[in-house]
Amino acid sequence: MSQTPKPAKPDSFEKNLERLSAIVAQLESSDLPLERALQLYEEGMQLSAACQKQLEEAEGRVEILKKQAGGKLAAEPFVTEEPGASEGS
Repeated sequence: MSQTPKPAKPDSFEKNLERLSAIVAQLESSDLPLERALQLYEEGMQLSAACQKQLEEAEGRVEILKKQAGGKLAAEPFVTEEPGASEGS
């Protein structure tokens, strides 16, 4: 029987962001051939999407601690309002 390979663990947010910064620096400072610039751009867009996904996942895990009457702390989910959303409309 053959084993299916385990999916690769995604890189950390910090590692992705570091690579993305390096790509931006290369694109800004180098006189790259068009094909290489396009490869770097595509990699950068993939890294940007991965970082955005990681941030969204982290945001979902964040909890706000609020002090209740009596001085006790209670955790509640972190909720962001959608842009343009307003009550009563």
